[in-house]
Amino acid sequence: MPLPETSCSMRWGLRLRIVLALLAVTAFGLAMKFYPGPGRSWVNDFGPASLAYEVFFILLAALVVPRREAVTPIAAGVCVATCLLELLQLWQPPWLQAVRSTFLGAALLGTTFSWWDLPVYPIGCILGWVLLRWLVRRSESPTPENA
Repeated sequence: MPLPETSCSMRWGLRLRIVLALLAVTAFGLAMKFYPGPGRSWVNDFGPASLAYEVFFILLAALVVPRREAVTPIAAGVCVATCLLELLQLWQPPWLQAVRSTFLGAALLGTTFSWWDLPVYPIGCILGWVLLRWLVRRSESPTPENA
């Protein structure tokens, strides 16, 4: 008879699921950021790329704190933080502009303020919240061998 899963092993299972989801979301987000087709500007800057950005940060935070009770605070915190980062783009000091001039700085902090990002961020956080809840439930449900 198999031993019941411990909290520690469930967290490692959840971390593995989060890492796999992070890889998928990162690939999707980068593909959308470099999408060359119709609606390119919207897809690259406001649509799917922005949604993936929110989900990415929710999953990254959940990798550090992989607990069911952290799902909602993580999603809410990411939503507030990314909206503040968007507003921060209105501030243009030289040192911050230097950071934003790099690929990673531009990808993480953005380069220009847009009101269109503000409604997209909460939608992305809701999607990330749903995905993370699903990953947590999957990691907590018994496997056929343990049932």
